[in-house]
Amino acid sequence: MTITFTSAGPATTSKKMVHAILVVHEPPKRGSVQKPGAWIADIEFQFNPKELTLAKNAKWQRQTQPNAAKAGVPEFKGAEPAKLSLEIFLDSTKDMGDSTVKMVEQLFKLTVPTKDSRTDGKGSPPWVIFQWGTTKGFPSYVSSVTAKYTLFTPGGMPVRAVCTVNLEEVSGEPGGQNPTSGALAARDVHVLTAGDSLQSLAYQAYGNPELWRHIAEANGIDDPMRLKLGTTVLVPALEEIQHG
Repeated sequence: MTITFTSAGPATTSKKMVHAILVVHEPPKRGSVQKPGAWIADIEFQFNPKELTLAKNAKWQRQTQPNAAKAGVPEFKGAEPAKLSLEIFLDSTKDMGDSTVKMVEQLFKLTVPTKDSRTDGKGSPPWVIFQWGTTKGFPSYVSSVTAKYTLFTPGGMPVRAVCTVNLEEVSGEPGGQNPTSGALAARDVHVLTAGDSLQSLAYQAYGNPELWRHIAEANGIDDPMRLKLGTTVLVPALEEIQHG
């Protein structure tokens, strides 16, 4: 199934425009899929995307039946990862500088192992989470980046580009694990803002602020009173903590 979300055009409200970002994290250590590693950077969009295409497919298999008039009964083989595709428009014609080229290079780096992961001996690209106001993506890796340069200076330097970025959900259910336990795809993602607390997040997610310890445990938070603004927090689904 593929769903495309399209921007409705310029907002009529007087509120400040919120720019979409890609929140970049180190991959987790030792192959864990429970939470991303340390925060690396926020890549802010120069222009918000016009469309977001979200896809989710199920894998089925049919056994062939010789001489049968109808196809065999399909057998469900599992869910495939969710995928998010978006376009990023870049323009540096205002100063005719190299910011477009630098941004493309930054996006390309999302497809190669981070320096810290190579130091650990098992290189892995960063984890990326798309965030745009109340629209929150899933922990993912960047499967591909394509840059199309459309305008150049007289000296040949690109100053305008359209980049297509494809993100694929990180698997959240290791083999042999209870399907209702630790499923990363079932978790919400929240970027901490002023006034947030683990208790308020627990109330929003579960209707009970006393369940904040589950959020702390999922994110390795030792001191709930020292939360850093801008930190991406994974919020386990209610079903997950009930079966934990």
